[in-house]
Amino acid sequence: MQDIQFGQYPATAQEAALQQNKVLRNTYALLALSMVPTVIGALLGVQMKFSFFAGSPLIGFLVFLGIAFGFMWGIERTKNSGVGVLLLLGFTFFMGLMLSRILQVALGFSNGGTLIAMAAGGTGTIFFALAGIASTTKRDFSNLGKFLFAGMILILLAALANTFFQVPALALAISALAVVIFSAYILYDINRIVQGGEDNYISAALAVYLDIYNVFVSLLNLLLAFSGERD
Repeated sequence: MQDIQFGQYPATAQEAALQQNKVLRNTYALLALSMVPTVIGALLGVQMKFSFFAGSPLIGFLVFLGIAFGFMWGIERTKNSGVGVLLLLGFTFFMGLMLSRILQVALGFSNGGTLIAMAAGGTGTIFFALAGIASTTKRDFSNLGKFLFAGMILILLAALANTFFQVPALALAISALAVVIFSAYILYDINRIVQGGEDNYISAALAVYLDIYNVFVSLLNLLLAFSGERD
């Protein structure tokens, strides 16, 4: 039997740990980079008063889903090349444009800028807290996957239904559920990298980006509903 001294690990375990740390570092770096086109897209959208099928919320929602899933399909197909990075950055620019609509609404409130900052701060706090837990705990959160996926499908179906009914209480319930589900997804997705369940940093960055995006939008929706002040 090979003699392994205390504090040492087999080469394969060391290599696995190094690989997981590399994927995590690259994920965070690409995630930070992806925020640049998001901000640019959001600023351009606000300046241009961008509106995506405002006259028909249902068509807008379906077209948005089609474009978003098209980007995600392309990113997954090219995730082992530089094209995947370019597609991810293009996708985050598109998401920034889509984000501009709620930012325009927020800026129509006298305290809109403050609420946007609060939503960003809350999102950052949630991300750093849960990412810290996910990357330091020895617990495997993979068992949350099916529950979170079911929650995400429920949110999509409820959002689709609310394009018909336009019920404010349902919209608030969707936002509250989305904060919970996508916050848990941050924990799940970061933990998957640490546990070796995700070895591609482009796929990982896409997943975590969507988690952060949805938490921010949902928090902002809730803040506008409960704390928004009209001029």
